[in-house]
Parts: sequence; C-alpha cells; structure tokens
Amino acid sequence: MEVDREMDAPNNAVATILKYKSGFQPKAAFILGSGLGVIADQLKDKVEIPYEDLAGFPVSTVEGHSGTLVIGSLNGVEVACMKGRGHFYEHQTMRVMTVPVRTFKLLGCEFMLTTCAAGSLNPDRIQVGSVVALTDHINTMPDSPMCGKNDEEYGPRFFSLANAYDRQLREEVLQVASQKGIAVETGVYVSYTGPNFETAAEIRMMQIMGGDVVGMSIVPEIITAAHCGLPAFALAAITNMAEGLGETELSHNQTLECAKLAQPKLIKLIQSFMENHFQITSM
Repeated sequence: MEVDREMDAPNNAVATILKYKSGFQPKAAFILGSGLGVIADQLKDKVEIPYEDLAGFPVSTVEGHSGTLVIGSLNGVEVACMKGRGHFYEHQTMRVMTVPVRTFKLLGCEFMLTTCAAGSLNPDRIQVGSVVALTDHINTMPDSPMCGKNDEEYGPRFFSLANAYDRQLREEVLQVASQKGIAVETGVYVSYTGPNFETAAEIRMMQIMGGDVVGMSIVPEIITAAHCGLPAFALAAITNMAEGLGETELSHNQTLECAKLAQPKLIKLIQSFMENHFQITSM
C-alpha cells in the first residue's frame, strides 16, 4: 500500500463502520490472534464487517483468522474486535496493521488490547496453556511500521516505546487475574517474521537476549499504537514450547488446537477486566 493512500484510509474506514452501525462509539479495541477470535462471539448487538469493506484493513490469508471486524458491546461497553490480523509474512510490510490501529484511535477508543498465540522460551515458568501479559518486546522483524513518510496528524517523527505495553493497564489486568484466581505470567515478547517457525539455534539466541515468549505478530500494532498515543497492552496464549524445548512437532494446526486451552481463561480475564476497568473509570 502506498503511504499517501494509507493516510486517507483510517478516515474512510471510520466512515464505513459508522454506516454499518450509526453512532457507534467504542471504548476499547481488541485484536484477536490465532484461535482466539471466540472472544468476539461474546459481544451483544454485534455487527460483522469483512475487512474487504474497510479501506486499508489487511485481508487475512491465515486459518484461524476470519478477517472480520466485529462491533458491539461487551458487558455493556461498546467495543471493536478484529477477528484476525495481518502479518508481515503475508503482506511483506511492517505497516500491515497501521490503518486498523489508527482507525481505532479516530473512533475514540480509550485503549487497545491485542492478543496472540505464542511459543514459550521459558520452560521453567511458562507452560503450554498459560496466559502471559507482555511487558516489552524485542523486535527481530526487518524494520518499524513507522519507517517512511511520517503523518504528523497521528504522532511525531521520533517517539518513545518506554510504556508501549501500558503499565497501568497491565497492573490492572494482573490485579483482576489475582482476584478471580486466574494464573497469568508476565514476560518479554520476541517477534519473528515467519511464516516458518524459528530454528532451535534462533530460540537459544532469543533466550540469551532475554525473551520469554516468541511469535509472529504484536509488534506492528504496538508500535503504531505508541506512535498515535493509543494506550495498549497485550496478552499471549502459549500454544507450544519453542523449537528445541519440547518434543511436539510444531504446526499451525497444533497452534489452533492448543490456543483452545487458554480460551476459557482469556475470556474470563477479559470480561472481568472490562467490568473492573469501566466501573472504576465511570466513578
């Protein structure tokens, strides 16, 4: 996508969304990764919009990513849910998620939650079926989504990632998890381009670098959110031990199946977080 055309796309996407659901004013946006789109099924009064109808939204080619924006309410709070995301390996650009994130910003979302399936780099602490609240990332993808022409309407040329994974939102998630008896770990995410899984040698490198989990997404949308000032946090569902750390042969089918292990915890956690967060902010 040409950057100049991309600059018009968020406003066009907003206009399309409002045609589907007049007066829609979401408080939060969710980006739901492989096998985790079931969270969008919890919405009430929902409307589904295919990405093909939304300017600049990445059409998904991956099983487990349905490629629809679901808008509706969760526990009485209006939200926008992406069932599936675009990846660098599909679209060969780090700007693959820039338009959706900026669309959420223009819609007035207070924060963005992004979820993903990931592999564990830390077998002593993070097991298959775990939920991990991400604290930071190490980017091994080719560049940043903000390379190229900068759009000052959304953010400055140079910006900080010090709080890209919002500490306050993460602490609230951990507090809610503790209150509800939901086990949640914390960790650093290492991004990888894919689509092939990492080699065992690359996994050892990522462990030495300080990574806890590894995956093929998250970073493009987190950097874009930081650039436009949209608070964001991320939850990873652990679907496998990374290459060389387990006996199971890695595959996408295995990722989808094991993502189901974390689904009940994620649904309960997100619903509880939403209830807690908007009870606090409405006081």
